[in-house]
Amino acid sequence: MRVSTIKYETYDDRAATPHGSSRLATSLTLAAMSLGYGVVQLDVTIVNTALDAMGKTLGGGVAELQWVVSAYTIAFAAFILTAGALGDRIGAKRVFMAGFAIFTAASLACALSPNAIVLIAARLVQGLAAAILVPNSLALLNHAYPDDRARGRAVAVWAAGASLALTAGPFVGGALITLVGWRAIFLVNLPIGLAGLWLSWRYASETSRARSREIDLPGQLAAIGALGALAGAIIEAGALGWSHPAVIAALVGAAVLAVLFVWRESRAVQPMLPLALFSHRLFTLTTIVGLLVNIAIYGLIFVLSLYFQRINGLSAWWTGLAFVPMMGAVLPVNLLAPRLAERIGPCPTIVVGACTSALGCLGLVWIEAGTSYWAIFAQMIVISGGLGLLVPPLTSTLLGSVEKARSGIAAGVLNATRQTGSVLGVALFGSLVASDDAFMTGFHQTLIISAAVLLLAAGVIGFGARAQARPM
Repeated sequence: MRVSTIKYETYDDRAATPHGSSRLATSLTLAAMSLGYGVVQLDVTIVNTALDAMGKTLGGGVAELQWVVSAYTIAFAAFILTAGALGDRIGAKRVFMAGFAIFTAASLACALSPNAIVLIAARLVQGLAAAILVPNSLALLNHAYPDDRARGRAVAVWAAGASLALTAGPFVGGALITLVGWRAIFLVNLPIGLAGLWLSWRYASETSRARSREIDLPGQLAAIGALGALAGAIIEAGALGWSHPAVIAALVGAAVLAVLFVWRESRAVQPMLPLALFSHRLFTLTTIVGLLVNIAIYGLIFVLSLYFQRINGLSAWWTGLAFVPMMGAVLPVNLLAPRLAERIGPCPTIVVGACTSALGCLGLVWIEAGTSYWAIFAQMIVISGGLGLLVPPLTSTLLGSVEKARSGIAAGVLNATRQTGSVLGVALFGSLVASDDAFMTGFHQTLIISAAVLLLAAGVIGFGARAQARPM
């Protein structure tokens, strides 16, 4: 394996903040980064409430609706590694602001889409911009908060805002669809984008940058192809069946491209995914947990949205209201997480969070068509509470496992694996409920799979971290 060394030079074009105190600038930098991550997470779930309305306006079945959701997350996952590396190499602030501008423009394109094809294409561009925003927001936070304790609390605030946006998405979407129409769910991003751009430009300090700016294009293309082929195979399997030649060909193609990606990354002079990062046990463990958790949670949110609207006949407005308990639970738990991590340790906190969400999933396995909402709202709170508990320590632990100069690419790896999990969760769970006649059977399967995956995540971080701490 060829190993290269990238030299970093100190580059800070705003070392002295000219606008107010350093503390104010740092706080407003956190606000800008939270807006960036928040708008990304908002668009992950706000679309779920609009699925039925978009399907009626633009046409298409469950598979087409899956592509509207998955186009965003595929681009998000596929480009995030390059985006993180690009921020490391030319400055996270520049790249972050470019991402905010692209995201805002793509949101306008989504709102104006005349058909499903244009909407899916615009969602792809949104996903690209999201990939730019997330790792560079973390890199800028890592730069603004060098102290481990302060960084952990800043990440908790950053994650709390994003988790609130994630769970508020269905509620906000339902309100906008009822009052204005489904296109309004994309227009809401415009003022957020403008505010984030202004705060970033005025208060964020630029990060260190690498001398080299080479982009690993072959690795990027292999990653896009592998993830797109895998998602496409799983999505279309719901309608065509797993034995269909097109599905089998896509699965084989995904496997071949994944092998080529790893081969390329092991030999590239400047890989988009430095495999040496995985020599850090905690880095590897947290990326695996990020993948597993998002498979369970994001896939379940997609299915729950369809259950409320297509099975129980709720409107977009009432579907949004149905997610309010999840919205209310995440924020306080996010803020509690770093304090619990300081008391019992970050890895045990992640284990508790994953197990809590798994229990919430198991508490829903008896659900049927027409089940009263009040019979399931407590379980929904438990699921989101567990998620809120594990995300801040998961993110902070990963960032603390590598040197600061690689924080952008490290954040990119975590979020790439998490978004890959989102793609796989929506694709897999969507394929299980693709038939209205077998929807509830598929729903029960998704709940059991979600619980099993979350428990696996708890086992990975719990036993893996214990093995690292054990004396040799």
